[in-house]
Amino acid sequence: MEFSKNLLAIARAGAGVNNIPIDRCAEEGVVVFNTPGANANAVKELVLSGMFIAARNLLNALEWTKTLTSNVAEEIEKGKKQFTGHEIKGKTLGIIGLGYIGVIVANAAEKLGMKVIGHDPSINWKAAHELSHKIPVVNELGEMLPKCDYLSIHVPATESTKGMINQRRFSQMKNGVCFLNFSRDNLVNEKDLLDAIDAGIVKKYITDFPNDYLLGKKGVVCLPHLGASTEEAEEVCAVMAADQMIDYLENGNIKNSVNYPTINLGPFENSPAECRVCILNKNIPSMLQKITTALANVNISDMVNKSKGDFACTMLDIDSNIDCEELTELLDFEGIISARIIKKAEPSCETDEADRTQSPLLQPYAYF
Repeated sequence: MEFSKNLLAIARAGAGVNNIPIDRCAEEGVVVFNTPGANANAVKELVLSGMFIAARNLLNALEWTKTLTSNVAEEIEKGKKQFTGHEIKGKTLGIIGLGYIGVIVANAAEKLGMKVIGHDPSINWKAAHELSHKIPVVNELGEMLPKCDYLSIHVPATESTKGMINQRRFSQMKNGVCFLNFSRDNLVNEKDLLDAIDAGIVKKYITDFPNDYLLGKKGVVCLPHLGASTEEAEEVCAVMAADQMIDYLENGNIKNSVNYPTINLGPFENSPAECRVCILNKNIPSMLQKITTALANVNISDMVNKSKGDFACTMLDIDSNIDCEELTELLDFEGIISARIIKKAEPSCETDEADRTQSPLLQPYAYF
């Protein structure tokens, strides 16, 4: 879709942003937010449910029970042995990807008595801190796969992760493994998956991403994308998305953006500065020097500059009020994408207190 020139930000209430053109948004100065971790507990509980479904043959047992019409108690005692399962306690669970969800799934499974192994070559310090110290983390996926009775994948869908679980990886797995995918469907080569099921390598594939190719296939259990479908998760995601958007609009701060760096100059209302300038720019040499040179006639009381890949953000607190015309020179510089001025709303003698917040002329930010 075409974006309005007035569009400042897009917030996704969830982790996936595959339906948002994040590169084009970055080029046009549109900050894209997501809400990582907001639905983590909901997904964690569904992953655990998937393990129990596989371990105890629950779906097959339920379907068989529906067929009973008479002598139910007697038929159950005769037929229940066909659904004998196993307990997950003592079984080994491999976690591929130790982000928000992967970590809490790992910790929960350990508390249920499972042996847990993690794999994530780019685990961050926060996840490493929150992961149980009893859970080993291996660098090589091939080292973990042969040891696992259960596997659960929790990595983002990118070009580099597309089809990462393929024939090579299935060949490294223990025969009879139960594989859970509550992350993204395109992480798994589905043709190779069905071959692995036919070969007895994968006993059950539990996924939250049904499609025409998988529905009705032997060994495949498809759930209708229920990962974040709880009242609690939907509310947490919505509030988190709104809070991040408000913080960006009113303070210029960026948190959990997928195309611009994390940057924070604190709440603007607590700053003694008269205005705050927020600049989105390309991450190229001498850019910061050009920005400060263009603002040489004002006193900069505080400043922060952060970069992420090809893009960067600069925020400056100014001790005097400036207007948009004073920033015009900035827009002539190669690499400047947008500049925005945030100002504190001033009371108007013509507007009473009740109407003040409703007036568009008194909103505490302006941009161009």
